[in-house]
Amino acid sequence: MGKIKLTKGELKRQRDGLKQFQHYLPTLQLKKQQLQMKILEASRALEAKDASLAEQRRAMSRWVGLLADPMMLESMDFKEWLIPSPEDVSIETLNIAGADMPVLKDVRFKDVDYDLYLTPFWVDQGLAVMRRFVRDDIEAGIIREQIRILQKELRVTTQRVNLFEKVKIPECLENIRVIRIYLGDQQANAVGISKVAKKKIEVMAQLEAVTA
Repeated sequence: MGKIKLTKGELKRQRDGLKQFQHYLPTLQLKKQQLQMKILEASRALEAKDASLAEQRRAMSRWVGLLADPMMLESMDFKEWLIPSPEDVSIETLNIAGADMPVLKDVRFKDVDYDLYLTPFWVDQGLAVMRRFVRDDIEAGIIREQIRILQKELRVTTQRVNLFEKVKIPECLENIRVIRIYLGDQQANAVGISKVAKKKIEVMAQLEAVTA
């Protein structure tokens, strides 16, 4: 705690500061709770998305051997759809608990042309499965980024809460206590001096009356 002025002006400044800290602290505490809740929600969403991706991988592994079908090799270029590249990934920014976070809006893929008569019936489904996998993988990456941003915001908010709770508010309270004690002592001294001066004046008046 730095040196403070032991004055009425400083007492008012310390009281005003204390009032401000006590006013904003509940807001910071609420924000901290909201961030913790959002991190938990995002972590659960990521866990579910990762589990879904793992299941999709297992499902794809059961039919990926069909790609060796000679008819398939003649009918289309698998590179265009085996691992489909998004033509456009649309991401919007939302403010969640005071943090600006990316949110996946849409993923668009380039149309793939292939002969419906020469390709097996399962190609349509296979293409849809692969596109869903890519979309979910992109969304999982965005959720990870959300968690990173939320955790960073939580660290900053927690530091502010701790600063207010453990430093600023106790510091103001102590400063107010010290200043009030000092001003109280000064007032008591002033009253004491005033009484002594009054007594001296009374004594002098009495002496003057006797010698008159």
